[in-house]
Amino acid sequence: MEESGNTSKAENKQLIKVTDNGPYLVTGSVPLSEQVIQVDSDNECRGWQEGKKYPEQESYKLCRCGKSVNKPFCTGMHAVTRFNGEETAGNKPYAEQAQIYEGPELVLTDAEELCASARFCHRAGGTWKLTEESADPEARKTAIEEAGDCPSGRLVSHDKQGNAIEPEFTPSIGVVKDPQAGKDGPLWVRGGIQVNSAKGEPYEVRNRVTLCRCGKSSNKPICDGSHLM
Repeated sequence: MEESGNTSKAENKQLIKVTDNGPYLVTGSVPLSEQVIQVDSDNECRGWQEGKKYPEQESYKLCRCGKSVNKPFCTGMHAVTRFNGEETAGNKPYAEQAQIYEGPELVLTDAEELCASARFCHRAGGTWKLTEESADPEARKTAIEEAGDCPSGRLVSHDKQGNAIEPEFTPSIGVVKDPQAGKDGPLWVRGGIQVNSAKGEPYEVRNRVTLCRCGKSSNKPICDGSHLM
């Protein structure tokens, strides 16, 4: 399966650099705003709402250790706490690590290691079950919606021709807020912004990526849901 979406939209100058045991260095005037997980009347996660918009800056540093006194920006606490930010994430392309689930009208790909525990996939029986039932128009619609709301891009819906059904994003970073869980979530990198390791090696450019900002992920710099623990 090939991923589509806006991975070519980000200008070359737009870059997120993971620094050695330090913050994320963001360059290229990347828009930054809070993105708040919404819940429906059944208390299921459903949709996003934009919160605070931060003033535009050509470059800025975002906290990676989780100890900043001015989140989401870095205040140097990684040095005070001797933060170990060693990158442990692999760099296997999404298509090579994702499992494939076939339904009558949809195909779902699922790279579980990328899960950021945003819980959009739980509603109405779950994205996997809805994909299996995708001959039903309502099930198909809900499956696409759930996969598209997944901030990490762990889940991607495809049509039967193999084309990814991706949300359209302007290259930007969302600071995830999760009121239901009472937690701050990851950094939601959207629209195909390049992320480079501290060694300068590029991670796969994708339409949706979630980066750890609590400092506890075992899959750094990728969020693994540890902020909920």
